Amino acid sequence: MLSDQSKRIAIDSKKLYDEQLREKLVRSAYGKFVCIEPRSGDYFVGETLDDAVNQAIDAHPDRQTHTLRVGHSAALHLGVLVQ
Repeated sequence: MLSDQSKRIAIDSKKLYDEQLREKLVRSAYGKFVCIEPRSGDYFVGETLDDAVNQAIDAHPDRQTHTLRVGHSAALHLGVLVQ
């Protein structure tokens, strides 16, 4: 279960993504991962989730972040597709 603080980080990060980053990143980084630190507005784009998260940790080791996949509804999809 997510803490209230983690929920707030996710909400604020998604808002920043939707209002300021989505259009630009969909054109330039579709399918890549973006890790957002909402207090500063800093964001980090990587080919993999680890790339984006590690950049954010290096820049803000003491802050929580939220990671999204550019142009997708979820950063990761777990499970299998049954047809």
